Amino acid sequence: MARLHEYQGKRLLSDAGLATPRGGVARTPDEAQRIASDVGGRVVVKIQAWTTGRKAMGGVRFADTPQQARDLARDMLAMKVGNFPVEQVLIEECLDIAEELFVSLSINDRERQPMLLLAATGGSGIEQRAEQVRRVSCPVKTGPAETEIRSFLATTPIDRGLHDRLHASIRAVFEVARKHEARSVEINPLVTTKDGRVLAADCRMTIDDYAVFRHPDLGIEIARELDHPPTPLERIAYAAEQRDHRGTFYFAQLNTAAAPGTRGLVGFHGAGGGGSMMSMDALTAEKFTIANFTDTSGNPSASKVYRAARVILQQPGLCGYFGSGSGVASQEQIWSAYGLAKAFWELNLSIPAVIRLGGNSEDRAVDILQRACEGLPGIVEGYRKDDTPKAIAHRFAELVEASLKAGVEPWKPRRTRVPNYVGSGKSYDIAGGRVWINPSNDAATACRAAELSMKALKAEGAALLPAMEAEEFAKRDSELIACEVECRMAGLDALFVELDVDGM
Repeated sequence: MARLHEYQGKRLLSDAGLATPRGGVARTPDEAQRIASDVGGRVVVKIQAWTTGRKAMGGVRFADTPQQARDLARDMLAMKVGNFPVEQVLIEECLDIAEELFVSLSINDRERQPMLLLAATGGSGIEQRAEQVRRVSCPVKTGPAETEIRSFLATTPIDRGLHDRLHASIRAVFEVARKHEARSVEINPLVTTKDGRVLAADCRMTIDDYAVFRHPDLGIEIARELDHPPTPLERIAYAAEQRDHRGTFYFAQLNTAAAPGTRGLVGFHGAGGGGSMMSMDALTAEKFTIANFTDTSGNPSASKVYRAARVILQQPGLCGYFGSGSGVASQEQIWSAYGLAKAFWELNLSIPAVIRLGGNSEDRAVDILQRACEGLPGIVEGYRKDDTPKAIAHRFAELVEASLKAGVEPWKPRRTRVPNYVGSGKSYDIAGGRVWINPSNDAATACRAAELSMKALKAEGAALLPAMEAEEFAKRDSELIACEVECRMAGLDALFVELDVDGM
């Protein structure tokens, strides 16, 4: 589920007629001061972060003057939530609250319809007051029944003169959710004030991942659930995923530095959720800090695995690269082997890598990976499904220890190495890049490369040419990556596949 910040959700509620406190979002201390001055009087300053317990971490504070708001914003914008910086703060008027309600709408998957939760007390600790929560069904076409909402309001101590506005506000929650295809909308609390207003004092909203493309106005950069604003690498990875739908590529950054007392920061590359979790647990048991979570599964293309490896290795400070997934993946692991081998060669990998390639064609995949990576500065070892995550994590720890003792520096992102004919030789377009043909090929080299290309190329004397129409040839990027790797293992520099990774 793609999350919205509080201020974004409140903007949608306001557009639907549900009042929200006066204020605005600030990205600098000066902006915070200006907004506080415009609001006038006492204000609340709140970090915009996808986390609970903001107040406990000092992320909700009060200011009596614009200068105080500026000072608080300066301190808050220097905070981190987890490993990621706070980028925005919300400045709003302080409310003189009379009564609070809890209002939450979410999709009930079992009943296959939205469900409205209402409680006569809002604020923190609502989870511990489950017996006080009223459940109201919300048919998609009609929404919650007015009689049910008014029946609930009648049980509260709130002045009946405000019930019409409260009903309209609760109804607006449903309308916002339906219009924007939200999975959940929570207002905790919906308040009445002593001067007779009804306002949404807080708001959390998530949008269905699969509906995000229909709502570009929401400005959601990544249609996935993250606990922090997207990082540059997450944006690059998401863009790569959107351009190639062969299999999945999920990338999320977790840590940017090794935690105290751990052996180092590790780039993690999984395949399949459950097996990846087991593998990450095995790494943690060996006292490593995991830099990222990456999943390439669902029979990914070699190009997708290549790009995933490139993104992982764009993180500085790694002591090693660890790949391990379910071990029983129903996908051809040779494509993962080719993609990894290409990325490791281009970046001249200098840190140890342990890769578990369990699944279809695993024996061949391990052989490809290890042979293709011979001669790299870093040791690359391949393993099969019968090799447990615990065992290979222990082997990985041994390789990292040996690497550190040998004085190998932590990983630094670097430019890829490419043959000197890239940019000047003959090239042909493929999906997300191009294939360059070495103009120095002789007839024997061209013939052998064609044999290794899985019928994507043909040899005419010393010329190496596409063996099919351009549209079909463009889809053969995985076969051409395989050909490049196989040629390199055979001692031939016949061609090079250049793949775009936008933003890197």
